[in-house]
Amino acid sequence: MPQEGICLKGGYSVKTRFAIVGYGWRAQFYLRAARMIPQEFEVTSIVTRSGERAAQIRKETGIPAVCSLEEALGDQPDFVLLCVPRAVMKDWIVRLMEQKIPVLCETPPGKDVDELNELWKEKVRLGGNVQVTEQYFLQPYYAAMIRLARSGLLGDISNMNMSAIHGYHAVSIFRKVLGVGFENCEILGRRFRFPVTETRDRAGWHYGGRMLCPDRDRVDLVFESGRTAFFDFSQEQYFSPIRSRTWNVQGSRGEIRDMDVYWLNEKNQVIREHMRREDDGVYNIDGWSHLWITLSGERIYENPFPQARLNDDELAVADVLRHMGRSVREGVDFYPLREGLQDAYLDFCMEEALRTGNAVRTEAQSWVP
Repeated sequence: MPQEGICLKGGYSVKTRFAIVGYGWRAQFYLRAARMIPQEFEVTSIVTRSGERAAQIRKETGIPAVCSLEEALGDQPDFVLLCVPRAVMKDWIVRLMEQKIPVLCETPPGKDVDELNELWKEKVRLGGNVQVTEQYFLQPYYAAMIRLARSGLLGDISNMNMSAIHGYHAVSIFRKVLGVGFENCEILGRRFRFPVTETRDRAGWHYGGRMLCPDRDRVDLVFESGRTAFFDFSQEQYFSPIRSRTWNVQGSRGEIRDMDVYWLNEKNQVIREHMRREDDGVYNIDGWSHLWITLSGERIYENPFPQARLNDDELAVADVLRHMGRSVREGVDFYPLREGLQDAYLDFCMEEALRTGNAVRTEAQSWVP
């Protein structure tokens, strides 16, 4: 059962307790969130593949590490977070649904389109609470952008160009900003390769000057409503300081271009404002944390964890955990399985268009409401 909590920003909260299956790179984000916000999150145990690995994890983290799901469930976590490869994700989700354990699964939840449909069939059969850890819409900038797109300030949103994040993460943002839901679309894609000097990756900085030649993917997704997403991405954009990120959302009465917003007022006069990001601790001796993003003096995003020293993705991950805790306690969906399945499906279709060079037309799958 959840433990008693304390009074937090936004109201009284109980502590969210969860077990993690897997200990890879993505699992570290959730572990950091729990370590930085211990009054709200607790990792009850980590499930790993061997006793030797479990002992190493216990030494590194101080968190109980076990070799079986049954041992992890003995601590009565509120839910289980799956940070496992896509090749085994479906089997883990089904296993937990069979035991009526709420599931928070990393994306994508299957290795191909057939497996996505098989998973949905099992979800219908078994029921259960399965949510997806799609965190990007909760990052400060994306949350602010989605709020502006939905506010009506820009008029009817018709298209979005994004060169920032890959595959299913990009699809999630496109669907939310454009408001296309589960619409089908035609997908056209082309893959290029351009040289770039190695500078930085997950392992850190590199100064040897080695030349890389990563893929650069350009994809158009034209939805049934006519709304269109323009996808432009190279893997180097996640870390490289010489491969920037850019966004453009266009509506009938204005647009967002990166941090600038242009729109027409009631007299059809042009207004231009800059979204301003405020961080605590800049030019200060205090600890660092993000505070909010404003437009014309109004806060269009406010950090739900203002005292925690977390980067934007870690903030979003912590918000996912908070939403999942609420989902378990109140039965409220925040990113249900069918949403993650649709994101993964469109990502697979994008990859097919890039691989073959042929147009791909999507079809409604079994999870479409």
